[in-house]
Amino acid sequence: MPLVESIAVGVADIPFLVRYMGRTDYQTCWQAMRDFTEVRNETTLDEIWATEHDPVFTLGLAGKNEHLLRNSHGIPVVKTDRGGQITYHGPGQLVLYILADIRRMKLGVRSMVRRIENAVSQWLAQYGIEAYGKKDAPGVYVRDILGERKISSLGLKVRNGRTYHGLSVNIAMDLAPFNDINPCGYPGLRVAQMSDYGAVPEMKEAAQQLAQLVAENLIMET
Repeated sequence: MPLVESIAVGVADIPFLVRYMGRTDYQTCWQAMRDFTEVRNETTLDEIWATEHDPVFTLGLAGKNEHLLRNSHGIPVVKTDRGGQITYHGPGQLVLYILADIRRMKLGVRSMVRRIENAVSQWLAQYGIEAYGKKDAPGVYVRDILGERKISSLGLKVRNGRTYHGLSVNIAMDLAPFNDINPCGYPGLRVAQMSDYGAVPEMKEAAQQLAQLVAENLIMET
């Protein structure tokens, strides 16, 4: 795995290895996920990678170019292989990539998405932020005096029963690039971040907390 600067972050009593990678280039990280998924086998430990990215717009497999309204900030646009439409990644946003063998877990994709959304909502609740998922629009949302806004996006790729890509949560970032797109393909969708609610956790601490909850939700029995 070429991301040699990654360091292990322990998640006790859970069969996941969590790596905190700091700030990474999107395409380098994406290639590393594909390489990991290609060479893993039935005994490979599942992993969660936590990172921030340099500014980038990513367009999902079915993504439509029309959802990039303009590019007033000159941000690179990458066509990627996850599900979903267009989103923005940048500094101040926590990204968790979930490299899991869902066939081994006996877990369906829809169930996995719901569990990830639940984990994000549980984590945000620890900071006094009430959030929720939506069956018809994957991700996590908040509602306040400004109306409904999206605070976390989610997109996965499944190859041979194993997932990569994952989720992002806006913590404290420049939201202006979201104005150049229809976030996740929804015209007029507004976005929020944790700092709007007075919560600005340190990135590595946030990664540890959220990875723990994601792992717990994925392995919990139904």
